Amino acid sequence: MDYIKRGTVNFRNANLALFAGAFSTFANLYMTQPLLPTFTEVFHISPTVASLSLSVTTLTLAFSMLIIGSLSEAWGRKKIMAFSMFAGAILTLFIALAPNYSILLTLRIVQGIVFAGLPAIAMAYLGEEVEPKSLGIAMGLYISGNTIGGLGGRIIVGTMTDLFSWRIGMIAIGVISFIVSFAFYFLLPSSKHFEAKKLNVKGLLHSMILHLKDPALLSLFGLGFLLMGSFVTLYNYIGFQLVAPPFSLSQTIVGWIFIIYLVGTFSSTWFGSLSDRFGKYKMLVIAIVIMFIGGIITLENHLLLKIAGIAIFTFGFFGGHSIASSWVGRRATHDKAQASSLYLFFYYVGSSVGGTVGGIFWTVYGWHGVIGMIISFLLASFILAFYLRKTLHEQAL
Repeated sequence: MDYIKRGTVNFRNANLALFAGAFSTFANLYMTQPLLPTFTEVFHISPTVASLSLSVTTLTLAFSMLIIGSLSEAWGRKKIMAFSMFAGAILTLFIALAPNYSILLTLRIVQGIVFAGLPAIAMAYLGEEVEPKSLGIAMGLYISGNTIGGLGGRIIVGTMTDLFSWRIGMIAIGVISFIVSFAFYFLLPSSKHFEAKKLNVKGLLHSMILHLKDPALLSLFGLGFLLMGSFVTLYNYIGFQLVAPPFSLSQTIVGWIFIIYLVGTFSSTWFGSLSDRFGKYKMLVIAIVIMFIGGIITLENHLLLKIAGIAIFTFGFFGGHSIASSWVGRRATHDKAQASSLYLFFYYVGSSVGGTVGGIFWTVYGWHGVIGMIISFLLASFILAFYLRKTLHEQAL
């Protein structure tokens, strides 16, 4: 079988294309995160309501991926991913012109639906087209595109908000994403191992139930929920702390703090490679421990220590997500796009739940409350990781 192998032109082009796709999708998805303090002032809303500009998008993204991932089993991979990118870029330009917060939220809901086309399918594409021994590094490179996109979106919007306005920042993101979409379309190799299936709703529901009945897959889905819920909660509310006394940082500086995402670019690829060598369970637990340590360090009031804690936390998160997401592709024996969509469904529901509920902890208990919530999520992650190992061990006997 002619799989894409590491070191070939097709491997390079596929990784560049999916890196570009991840960059565009996640730059647009997270562009409102550094703007939450700005939205509270401009639209006269609470931090929790401001967080909805991200939460409603990730929530509709989560539900849409369940549908689009299944549709791609019948309609194919590349065309849906390309449409998702072009439409998402155009919607960002409309959001930049939204006259009020209600319309902004409405457009962000629509954007969440559109965004689903790439993340719902990209992991399945890699699982089908890349040879198994090269999959870990390929998945890590794709996820590193998530980090660069999230970083780029936050820095551009944060800087443009200080220099011009948040609307100009969004327009810049939209234009860049539109250009990047063309690169994706022309670079990504066409599927060679995809076999179209007749759309069968009953069959899709049956296969979804089978995925949810697999204890190992269900544990991985739960890990996605908890890890992403922790991650988004930290990044949603760290901005509120940094723009307030005693730090009183500007939007530009807060935006550039997100350059910490670069450690995630490295760790997602590195952990993916290490998991191929030393085992997924061991590296997953190490990643969660790193997140735990980083979260505790952010409780320090010294700015440099707080930033170091965020960096450590980010390093661990992207390593853990890289392992869990690739594990889903290897574990699923059928309808891989649907299995990936289910993982991302829980992942983004975790983002919505954690990101919104974290606002309550921030309002009532401050930063200690936010970290307390994150620690509870990570402790639950340890339990799920142990259960996952126990389940796989028993099934191997």
